[in-house]
Amino acid sequence: MRSSYQLKPLTLAVATLLLLVASAAAQAMRGGGIMAPPASQRPPGLDNVGIEQHLNEQIPPELGFRDETGQTVRLKDYFGKKPIILNLAYFNCQMLCPEVLSGLTVALRGLKFNVGREFEILTISFDPRETPEMAAEKKQQYLARYGRKGVEQGWHFLTGQQDAIAALTRAAGFQYQYDPKTQQFAHTTAIILLTPQGKIAQYYYGVEYSPKDLRLGLVEASQNKIGNLADAILLYCYHYDPATGRYGAVIMRVLRLAAVATMIFLGGFIVLMLRRDSFHAAHAGRTS
Repeated sequence: MRSSYQLKPLTLAVATLLLLVASAAAQAMRGGGIMAPPASQRPPGLDNVGIEQHLNEQIPPELGFRDETGQTVRLKDYFGKKPIILNLAYFNCQMLCPEVLSGLTVALRGLKFNVGREFEILTISFDPRETPEMAAEKKQQYLARYGRKGVEQGWHFLTGQQDAIAALTRAAGFQYQYDPKTQQFAHTTAIILLTPQGKIAQYYYGVEYSPKDLRLGLVEASQNKIGNLADAILLYCYHYDPATGRYGAVIMRVLRLAAVATMIFLGGFIVLMLRRDSFHAAHAGRTS
């Protein structure tokens, strides 16, 4: 019974690595994210709509906006402490923006990390006509959907003037276009992860976001200051692909880790067997 008990941690380690391998295979079979097509292939009227990745570029910290209370703030007020999810949207959007916010909220509810504690969110309108009152209404709506207490100081809904909006979207590579006929904006969908210093770390495309990808992205954007040992192992085994906005398994790393665990398992098994044989031999010698 004792040797069986001693083998359990090693068995669990091997089982965990096998699950990682299976997850890696599944990840490899899934399709990628949503990318803007080249301008030459875009429908008429959407020539200026898309995402141009500006990885590792600084979001201008001096840009001024107004928060949901109407107070004037600068982006640097939110920098320097925690990683940030930047969500560019507009509050009167009838199509994609609510889908992005809903998808983000669902992913947040799947995270053990809490908004305001491990990271913050900036949801910033790119429509200069929108007001702090609209921002406050939208904030209450999505905080209620998120359903966790004490996050009011961690999720910020901002509005601003056209010059600040233009500078922010240009720095983020977020390209959109106003349609005067529908009085709506044509735009793509993405959320952007920033380091605590406000540098662009990752883009996640589409309207649904994997909690696992989001957690790994936040751990990485925080320069590994949040998270635990399991996150460190997953970051070793998975690699962020800027082309898809997803984490994919690095198969060779997973296999190497599995091989090391297998050697440890076999070595431990051999040591246990040798000790058991020595114990039985010594016991037999004392009783003879």
